[in-house]
Amino acid sequence: MSVGNSEVTTHAFLKALYEDDYYPDRVLDRGREILLRLCARIEAEHPAGLSALYRLTQAATEEFNDLQTAFEEAGSEIETVAREAIAEEFWFVARAYGFADADGEELIATRDW
Repeated sequence: MSVGNSEVTTHAFLKALYEDDYYPDRVLDRGREILLRLCARIEAEHPAGLSALYRLTQAATEEFNDLQTAFEEAGSEIETVAREAIAEEFWFVARAYGFADADGEELIATRDW
């Protein structure tokens, strides 16, 4: 799956976390891939409204839930700074695909981090 949205392809996902040595790049790479897969799914499925978008973003959020163990095994965690950065990326994706009215909390409602 490839992404065609130029705003997305030029965006540096999780940039602030990559700049902090506390967060391991190999785990962040997996997080960036989750976000890019989300974008590819949005482009492929063309969600017709917010409820369809939320289904996609919440599925991607569950993938981030699964990354918690990888963060912990690398001596890190999804703590306040990471939670906010990840949530901001979901909000960026929603806006990039025309869903400026999306609820930021609903985008990641399935999170357990």
